[in-house]
Amino acid sequence: MSVLPIVEIPDPRLRLVCAPVETIDAQVRQLVTDMTDTMYAAHGIGLAAIQVGVAQRVVVIDLQERADEGEEADEKAEPVRNPRAFINPEILSVSEETSRYSEGCLSIPEQYADVERPMRCRVTWLDVDGARHEEDMDGLLSTCMQHEIDHLNGVLFIDHITRLKRDMLLKKLAKARKSAA
Repeated sequence: MSVLPIVEIPDPRLRLVCAPVETIDAQVRQLVTDMTDTMYAAHGIGLAAIQVGVAQRVVVIDLQERADEGEEADEKAEPVRNPRAFINPEILSVSEETSRYSEGCLSIPEQYADVERPMRCRVTWLDVDGARHEEDMDGLLSTCMQHEIDHLNGVLFIDHITRLKRDMLLKKLAKARKSAA
């Protein structure tokens, strides 16, 4: 298990547009493994390679849903892990219908804001074996995928909220960092 340091705002690397992966080799597969370990260690549900300082178009996602999501689901039950790797992911289309979700980001610790995004998206990507996939995504998976692909393009979730809300969130983060120091 190799947990990598997470790049945090205001690091300028978070604004880079990541390069496509040219060859899926052992190094890329190790990056996926390390990113997955890092995501779990940080209690996240998604991570883009740039968030660990690698400017390549690689994303890992695991919504870590509980085995029983019903009303009587045991809150202490371990989440079912189902990590997925997306190499060179690309959004092919999005729905006109939108949804709002309170988003957070491992690169902007402990800060959340409601972000409006398309409710559904169609995505294509390569897996770690180089096989091409295409899938219609909705709900939290759609939101998470759009959030992570934004990272690959140098966009953060705070870029989707008003300037006033963004300024308030960044001041709150600065205050939290100052308190922790």
